[in-house]
Amino acid sequence: MKKNRHDKIIELIARHEVETQEQLAELLRGEGYDVTQATVSRDIRQMKLSKQVTEDGRQKYVYSTADSDVMQDKYVSVLKAGFVKMDVAQNLLVIKTVSGMAMALAAAIDAIEMSEVVGCIAGDDTIFVAIKSNEEAQMVMDKFKEMLA
Repeated sequence: MKKNRHDKIIELIARHEVETQEQLAELLRGEGYDVTQATVSRDIRQMKLSKQVTEDGRQKYVYSTADSDVMQDKYVSVLKAGFVKMDVAQNLLVIKTVSGMAMALAAAIDAIEMSEVVGCIAGDDTIFVAIKSNEEAQMVMDKFKEMLA
């Protein structure tokens, strides 16, 4: 249950500019999690969430950690949670996601830091992943298939 909640927190802070613990608790409750502010506070500490200044000078929670193995598992978990299907169009990998999950998955893909990936553009349920070459696009798709298996 806690792992699912932590995965949901990663998704929520990727999709929303979450400024406070109370706001995060409200979002979690909206997703069906029965949480208190104390639970959210504990999750924030355990996940080592930090605050980052936004373009308009406000602050939002962000997720990062120095432990790359833990991060890799979290990113793959986010990919699995929102993935629907994917296909290659020359050097673009087009990924369909659950509605509202594209931003979270794109952030996870960017964080995985594959050398072949130039960058991602995400809408509501679709991500365009720009790859350096047509051949590498197929390789990246195969890597994602392995991760999602």
